[in-house]
Amino acid sequence: MIVYRDMTPQDVPFISRLEEETFSMPWSPTSFLQMIEQENARYYVAEEDGQLLGGCGLLLVAGEGNISNVAVAKEARRRGVGAGLMRHMLSEGDKAGLTAYTLEVRVSNAAAIALYRKFGFVSEGIRPKFYEKPTEDAMIMWKR
Repeated sequence: MIVYRDMTPQDVPFISRLEEETFSMPWSPTSFLQMIEQENARYYVAEEDGQLLGGCGLLLVAGEGNISNVAVAKEARRRGVGAGLMRHMLSEGDKAGLTAYTLEVRVSNAAAIALYRKFGFVSEGIRPKFYEKPTEDAMIMWKR
């Protein structure tokens, strides 16, 4: 059974490696440690039988949630882990009183865009050249 929980400092090495495998500009271990210590930030992980499968981050800003990243280990993809992380994160955000959520996603990332749409996110604009390595536009999505 997959469990969704708050990230702990012990989870940072795995999550940092996952970021390096998933994103062209990954966060550092120090960034993750700082995030989980911030009052206005939440980071969640998915775990099954003691094995971490993925993680996602949420910044709480003025009653809204900015989703910073969602990453799932290659061997755990297509098992609903990303959807489970999103469900957990949105539920926790709702409990914290958040009224809207936003995120940026590479315009070429069809799988992620489909996942976000499944949770009610809609495109509300484009940030030109937002991403580097390679340079690419970001779709700005909101769930209100």
